[in-house]
Amino acid sequence: MTQIPLIERILASMTLAEKAAALCVARIVANPDGRLWEGNDPASPFGFVPATELIVGRGISSVLLMNAPSAEAIATWHNALQDLASQTRLGVPVQVASDPRHGSRFNVQTALVSSGLSRFPEPIGFAATRDTALTERAARAMARELRACGISVAVHPMADLATEARWARISGTFGEDPELAGKISAAWVRGLQGEVLGAQSVAATVKHFPGGGPQRDGLDSHFAEGAHTVYPGGRFNEHVRPFVDALDAGATRVMPGYAAPLGTPHESVGFAFARSIITDLLRGELGFEGLVVTDFNVVTGMRLPALGIELPVRAWGVEDLTPVQRVGRLFAAGVDQLGGEDDPTLIVDAVSAGEVTEERLDVSVRRVLADRLALGLLTEQPAAAATGTPVRLAPVSLAPVRVDPTRAAFPATTAEHRAVALATRRASVVALTGSAPGLPGMRVYAEGIPADTLAAYAEVVTDPAEADLAIVRVDAPFEEREGMLAGAFHDGALEFPPAQLEHLLTLCRAVPTVIDVYLERPTALPEVAEAAAALLGTFGVEDEIVLDAIFGYQPVNGALPFDLPRSTTAVAASRTDVPFDTVDPVFLFGHGLVWPGGNSRPALNHSHENPRPTSE
Repeated sequence: MTQIPLIERILASMTLAEKAAALCVARIVANPDGRLWEGNDPASPFGFVPATELIVGRGISSVLLMNAPSAEAIATWHNALQDLASQTRLGVPVQVASDPRHGSRFNVQTALVSSGLSRFPEPIGFAATRDTALTERAARAMARELRACGISVAVHPMADLATEARWARISGTFGEDPELAGKISAAWVRGLQGEVLGAQSVAATVKHFPGGGPQRDGLDSHFAEGAHTVYPGGRFNEHVRPFVDALDAGATRVMPGYAAPLGTPHESVGFAFARSIITDLLRGELGFEGLVVTDFNVVTGMRLPALGIELPVRAWGVEDLTPVQRVGRLFAAGVDQLGGEDDPTLIVDAVSAGEVTEERLDVSVRRVLADRLALGLLTEQPAAAATGTPVRLAPVSLAPVRVDPTRAAFPATTAEHRAVALATRRASVVALTGSAPGLPGMRVYAEGIPADTLAAYAEVVTDPAEADLAIVRVDAPFEEREGMLAGAFHDGALEFPPAQLEHLLTLCRAVPTVIDVYLERPTALPEVAEAAAALLGTFGVEDEIVLDAIFGYQPVNGALPFDLPRSTTAVAASRTDVPFDTVDPVFLFGHGLVWPGGNSRPALNHSHENPRPTSE
């Protein structure tokens, strides 16, 4: 008696419709208390398919959680999803994926913040630490916390190079230098997955292959005006380099970017549609054998009925194809799963129309099932495992997957996780000018820091004229965009608006002023750098971290992960795909003064646990 491998028995048991459903990754939301969203609760304005219809009615078993309930609520919701999965014919457990949710900044399309999880700086802050060992420890902590909630797929890291300073996605990257970005990407992958993908791992999805950084004019490829990457310096291969490091570290998933390249030998279509990118380069030249998942909504558009919005499909270069034709083109290129698609009949119709064969779908379904088996999500019930012959397929009975909601938030409370999160946030701070000027008993005027927080460090005054020191925390400037989704992408000019700049300079003239800039993008701040008593760059840390640095209670030794340009004009004149190509930057990549710290800390009434998240 020979036991036929579980994956082959599941595959042989699947109908075409079930195979199609396995190749869709649908958006989904949960109610804040962990209940399933069934279309009649106000968990989301996006109008997603209700959970029961999605899982039971359509048979979809891969989902991306789009909102940010607490860790306990996510675990409760996850178990309810698995109850739905048990009602399907094959009982294949639902696999839950997530965009980053351990940072400090919420973005409706790209990043989330859930309570009950550790808080780290934004990914760009990891590059500022330059510490691969710390990055790997941090990513391992993230993986433990995500698995405790029931999340087994991370839609990160971003291995894109930040060579176009106006681009809105730089905070999610590891900076401008190919070598550093590759090393941090690899450490991130090792931390999430471990040495071997297993039941304690989170599968890493490296994006946006082969590099989404050189966006023309810095406009993002979520939108038609940002449909193209450009390579005036001929550096296409340099943008691939960090992905090679991530793949060498064992990344099991890759997400191609939306953009269509200009000025390369490749066809000018969205990367996921290009066989030369997916099959020839990724699978052939680089030897990748894992899952390729498209970025979301490259087949159909995104519908937001509650807001009266319907976004166009992000099928740059193949807009003239029908959805069914796009499906065929994607599988011909070499992808496996369709991100953001919740209608499996499109794939069934593509088979009926001759755009793709069922045998080709089988190749991708095997990859999907193998990934779940490795992650411990496909476990056969003992009774079914005892059957099987070489000529007759055994019945498949899969064990349900459960997590304990009462333990979902526990990992983040451990001393190990608290320590690595705090160490990472502290190590990400960059001192650009000056030295730690704060002394106990100083009278301090502050903007961007609550008075009750500052009161633990100094005497708070509300008039700069009465202050010994001023401290200002500001966000990097950007150009306002109309619309909820476009407005979430901070791009455009890199200088502070004239009124804000004049306010900062006036304050600097009135009193010694420390300015901390949240560097979600490389900011052009020559005047501020000259005028401030001290200038810090941070990447998503709480007020206490900044105050500890200013008052010398903790050392500062982070380094810039990109150049800080002199002006937006200098960026526009540079070659979009070439690192470090702007003329006369104010600060160079790697710049960072050492503030030694070591001052004695008075008794403070605060801790560094659970810093406040911020909405963008």
